[in-house]
Amino acid sequence: MEALLRSTGGSPPLHTAKISRLAISNRIFAAVYASAVLTLLYHHLETLADSTTSISSLLISLSLLIADLILAFMWTTTQSFRMHPVYRTESPESLAKVVTDQTDCVPAMDVFICTADPYKEPPMGVVNTALSVMAYDYPPEKLSLYVSDDGGSAPTLFAFLEAAKFAAHWLPFCRKNDVVERSPEVYFASNDCRFSEAQKIKTMYESMKVRVENVVERGKVGDEFITGEEESQAFNKWTDGFTRQDHPTVIQVILDKSKDRDITGHVMPNLIYVSREKSMTSHHHFKAGALNVLIRVSAIMMNSPIILTLDCDTYSNDPKTLQRVLCYFSDTKVESKVGYIQFPQKFHGINKNDIYGCEIKRLFVINPQGMDGLNGPNHVGTGCFFNRRVFFGGPSALLLPELPELSPYHVVNKPIQSPQVLKLAHRVAGCNYENQTQWGFKVGVRYGSLVEDYFTGYRVQCEGWKTIFCNPDRPAFYGEAPISLIDVLNQNKRWAIGLLEVAFSKYCPLTFGISLMGPLMGLAYAHYAFWPIWSIPAAIYAFVPQFTLLNGVTIFPKVSEPWFVLYLFLFFGAYGQDLLDFIVGGGTFQRWWGDQRMWMIRSLSCFLFGSIEYSMKSLGISTHGFNVTSKVLNEEQSKRYEQGVFEFGVHSPLFVPLTMAAITNLAALIFAIVTILRGGGGDFERLLMQLLIVAFAVVNCLPVYEAMIFRSNKGGIPIKTTLLATFLTLTLFAVAYVTLRN
Repeated sequence: MEALLRSTGGSPPLHTAKISRLAISNRIFAAVYASAVLTLLYHHLETLADSTTSISSLLISLSLLIADLILAFMWTTTQSFRMHPVYRTESPESLAKVVTDQTDCVPAMDVFICTADPYKEPPMGVVNTALSVMAYDYPPEKLSLYVSDDGGSAPTLFAFLEAAKFAAHWLPFCRKNDVVERSPEVYFASNDCRFSEAQKIKTMYESMKVRVENVVERGKVGDEFITGEEESQAFNKWTDGFTRQDHPTVIQVILDKSKDRDITGHVMPNLIYVSREKSMTSHHHFKAGALNVLIRVSAIMMNSPIILTLDCDTYSNDPKTLQRVLCYFSDTKVESKVGYIQFPQKFHGINKNDIYGCEIKRLFVINPQGMDGLNGPNHVGTGCFFNRRVFFGGPSALLLPELPELSPYHVVNKPIQSPQVLKLAHRVAGCNYENQTQWGFKVGVRYGSLVEDYFTGYRVQCEGWKTIFCNPDRPAFYGEAPISLIDVLNQNKRWAIGLLEVAFSKYCPLTFGISLMGPLMGLAYAHYAFWPIWSIPAAIYAFVPQFTLLNGVTIFPKVSEPWFVLYLFLFFGAYGQDLLDFIVGGGTFQRWWGDQRMWMIRSLSCFLFGSIEYSMKSLGISTHGFNVTSKVLNEEQSKRYEQGVFEFGVHSPLFVPLTMAAITNLAALIFAIVTILRGGGGDFERLLMQLLIVAFAVVNCLPVYEAMIFRSNKGGIPIKTTLLATFLTLTLFAVAYVTLRN
């Protein structure tokens, strides 16, 4: 890449970075808050020492100590994001002084789009993602798109054959009319299309959409949809023995820049469909394996120095995004050390208050800005521009792959459809190709965790690569957010399992990460790796104060005691700083409230069950495999989501602890209020801290009560779940009663 770009010496800066004004105050507050935390832990140890005479008081004191130790640890890891946050800006207008207008002086780019299930990830959504990137304001001969279809779906291939025909009209339409929303679905939904050319294009798009959805519904491509011998040969590969778990490699060059032109005679980008070989006897490593196949296949065909990875539903929202990327990759002062440039995940269609916390602003915006001031953000799976060299060892330690054609510096000099290229591409996409190689371990996307994005970003930074967080005012990409709670929780459960796989491996950020990246970056990655252990303090504070309250036992200081003020400071200090971060990051109070409520819900459901499933997996007990998050929208679900109504709808073990917590806290709140009204000021002073915790939990559980009591169907909590939760709650209460009475 360096050979393609001129030095920036003497030119205006292509990018700038400034430290957040909150950095100094964050450090001061951290020192004060840390002192308060240590004081609280001292108080717990003192209480624990005085609790040895009673088994019940010992268990209560020990549980609260464990909960607050974990909260203190997680707070400590959070501080790594607050020590040196930076805000970057790019100056694409200065690129002309660095990169000449000649096409030969612009680096080529490979785009990877992964899909796995045409019924959970509708092909039309994947097509829109591809078309939005094919229409970038960038020389089309420098773009190559690779679609990985891990489901081996003939309807998906058909969708892209149709998309290629439509692209011949869509790309020149975008150029001519300077279209900004280059996803057709988004453009036609937000524009009236009153002029004749737009109406004509819209009609073509709708016609294509009907054909594709018809084929998807039927599950196969009928003869009436096949228009030529080349297409017929492509679909002949889907024989009776072809299944999504067991099938040969399918590589179909749909568009070839050397011969395909749009209706105005302009070159079209390469478009290649790839479905890697699958076998029931070979481990395919989920998305990480699919990405490694694309790295190898693209190396054989084009070997572009820049790789963009996108989820199937993440469409481009800004056709000039590549100009921002080149502001870093064309700066020779930093280019050789930059491993990737990460854009934040943004989602369209999120309701006003983001009831499921899908925006995850801390993960996708706030924390990356904090890490950017250290050594750079973690990888979040999509919207990321990689330097191809990053997949082959550290900046100063190149690891050469087993084939010279796979080297990041290999120059491709054969057409992509030449027999030699296609033969080698099929070979490197084979299910047994990686055997006895370094792929997935030292080369390529890394194996060993279900969250391959987090793990790969972590490993390459440990190898010495720097990363960049690019967060322009106009979002570069938009994706689809789940609109039902079960989809959100299943996705987060998979994350929890993958993160624990890293936390309890030899690559633990607390040891491996700190030793190679320093304490702050190590703690930043540890914050994510140990995310699921939030479930422990959440479960303790959701049940222990409540059951003790129901049994008339006081476990917190009275209002008149100094320790009471310490508890208030720790609670309001943590939540206040979190709210400030959220507001400064562009959020609203309503969305922050939804985000912290979802923290409680996740902790009592997907984080808890993810931890259990990881433990079972570690013991060799079989668990469920990778689940694709559904991108299919149900009309009734969509309507309730827009109204801000929580969608439960199905019986799931994930909802049982949450329902138990809702029942327990409501009962404890009623009991506390009655006790205080009967007993007067003495009981109020004694029970206030427990009452505040219970009331806070009840307010957060309001959507659960609404779904449990007022909706017996249409997205409510099934009666089966409620009855099971009630039985388990009564059982726990009985155990607590017996324990506290002895």
